[in-house]
Amino acid sequence: MVNDPIGDLIARIKNAAMRGRSKLNAPASKMRARVLDVLADEGYIRGYHLVEKPGAFPEFEIELKYFDGQPVIVEISRVSKPGRRVYSSIKDLKPVKNGLGISILSTPKGVMSDTAARDANVGGEVLCRVY
Repeated sequence: MVNDPIGDLIARIKNAAMRGRSKLNAPASKMRARVLDVLADEGYIRGYHLVEKPGAFPEFEIELKYFDGQPVIVEISRVSKPGRRVYSSIKDLKPVKNGLGISILSTPKGVMSDTAARDANVGGEVLCRVY
């Protein structure tokens, strides 16, 4: 049983990128799918799809993106954790690495990047930062 599914997904992505893997598997959930949607829309991963095997839990097969042999995701870190939730209004949300990275937020309008949250003028829980 995983207590922090988003933290588990981030650890899997970090580990696969450090090992130079092109694909990784992670258990499927709606929240993980929304986070992966944001990562794919922002160009940090190639994509993902659902893999269902008979008698097993569904999984996502995630394709990582590389540029010149280096992973596109240089740094990914969890901000809001189960023991300490971090919320931010849109005016208090700072750019990541002077605008080169993104923050992924869980807002009342869904999971979105910080730029989309600024456009929608809505704040929320800061799930992670990606650079």
